[in-house]
Amino acid sequence: QVQLVESGGGLVQSGGSLRLSCRASGFAFNTVRMYWVRQAPGRQLELISSLDISSKQPYYAPSVKGRFTITRDNPRNTLSLQMDKLRPNDTAVYFCARACAGNIPARCGYRGQGTQVTVSS
Repeated sequence: QVQLVESGGGLVQSGGSLRLSCRASGFAFNTVRMYWVRQAPGRQLELISSLDISSKQPYYAPSVKGRFTITRDNPRNTLSLQMDKLRPNDTAVYFCARACAGNIPARCGYRGQGTQVTVSS
């Protein structure tokens, strides 16, 4: 079955960096667009980034553009998110996802269990 397992979250000071990874299995990773979504406390899911199969068409939400970089390693079935210049309002649970219909995060067919990112001021 489809499995998405995130790792790399943690506690970091404002201005710091973290790198998230997502290991995918159970489907043909190299044939689908992949997504990162996040959910801050008390807020709705936010789609922050996605990447096509050839890594030529990344998408970034305005809230993270210029600070986050999404990459994928198709042979290793791995999706990554390099997060730089982190801010306290980046604090959230971050999920790797696929099959996000209409790029609507609540309509992602599959999500991992998430990894917590906490940015202190």
